[in-house]
Amino acid sequence: MPGPGSTALPSTCYPTVWMSAGHALYAGPALDLEPHSGSVWCFAVGVDHPFTIRLGDADRFDTTTALIPPRTTHQLIAHGGRMIFAYLDPSSHRAQACRELMTDRTRAVGVGHTADQRLRELGATLLAATAAEIPIDGARSATETLGIAWLDLAAPALQQVMDARITEAVKIIHNDPAATVPAGELAAQAGLSESRFLHLFRQEAGTSLRRYRQWARLLHTATVFLAGHDLTRAATEAGFASPSHFADRFRITFGLSATRLLGSGARLRLLDQERN
Repeated sequence: MPGPGSTALPSTCYPTVWMSAGHALYAGPALDLEPHSGSVWCFAVGVDHPFTIRLGDADRFDTTTALIPPRTTHQLIAHGGRMIFAYLDPSSHRAQACRELMTDRTRAVGVGHTADQRLRELGATLLAATAAEIPIDGARSATETLGIAWLDLAAPALQQVMDARITEAVKIIHNDPAATVPAGELAAQAGLSESRFLHLFRQEAGTSLRRYRQWARLLHTATVFLAGHDLTRAATEAGFASPSHFADRFRITFGLSATRLLGSGARLRLLDQERN
């Protein structure tokens, strides 16, 4: 998480966070991250030059691309360079694809993405584009298009047509993320046993039902927040039991607090669900 001395960044930095169900993308300054352990895979890219990963007091190494497993305490030191972080749900198709694209390993950390140089070049283009939100086709911004392209290069999504029964369940979750429709009820609507439904959901959605609900609630919190409401109301409308419940889920998922992230000056954006 950002250090206690972090201050808001100048507007010319334009740090940005894009969120979608199952993953999130941050592009901008490294924000002086302290040692932390998140609940998702973190794929880190040093856009300008190598960064340092510290896994312990004496265990540190430099790299330009790294994939850090969940529950691995680490610290990233950017040495003033710009960074891109992709946060990937542990059971998602994107996380699996990213793991397969790492060419080496140092301790538990994957290093050396096969598209290392291209990711850095495209990352520089993405960061440069954040200063001007140029619409494309009258709808999607240039940065959103570049963000999706970067994510597809780093961690390609499995191209498939989702089973219609799971598509309907996903629609129910997104229509009312605050509701906790029991798995048995969703299974009955799909005409499946609960165990078969849960297996098919993970296979088709790329993550478990429980984790998908959590991502949907985080995503809805972002949607309500972007509509002009405070985080407390946004989290409540998304189905979190309390502000502290939301704060805990956010910190456990991303390894930093939402308030400190937003206090840094980072802008929040939502990725097009039809493309993810």
